Amino acid sequence: MGVELTAERRLLSEKEFEQVRRSHYPELEGLPPDETLTLARWLREERDRARDIIASRRRGRRGKASGTGQQSADASERGLSAKKQVYARALKRVNGRLERFRAERRREIIQANLQDALKRRRDAEPRHPSPGRTPRKGMRPIPSGRRTVDTDPREIGRVSQFVKDAQARRDS
Repeated sequence: MGVELTAERRLLSEKEFEQVRRSHYPELEGLPPDETLTLARWLREERDRARDIIASRRRGRRGKASGTGQQSADASERGLSAKKQVYARALKRVNGRLERFRAERRREIIQANLQDALKRRRDAEPRHPSPGRTPRKGMRPIPSGRRTVDTDPREIGRVSQFVKDAQARRDS
């Protein structure tokens, strides 16, 4: 659920609100990448500062804080916590914008690499390997490594006749 600009204005000082207002949509889209990065750093520092103050106040309430900051230990951190949340939401918006810048830059780099690879491929000398054996002068037999046994064709007929005779003897 979003927080209205009036609520943010009420929580922040004028200088702080100006920075946070730059993190909202219309102005954020118009910011160049370097200003967006500067804004993200500022928001991160302010969020971290608020977080540290809240933590020190809680330590003071538990009695673990040193002598410094005891007067602030009794103060409530509700307003400071809301302020920290405003900074965190603004930082989330700005980080999203920075990520879009990074994605756009990555796309440009990838596109340039692909164009470079395509140019190298087109400029390369065509490579035509030898086709190996071809049937230009007729097919040549592939020599077999197996041993061949030359059987006399008459022997083949003799064996066939022997089987026929044996079968006839069994039948009669």
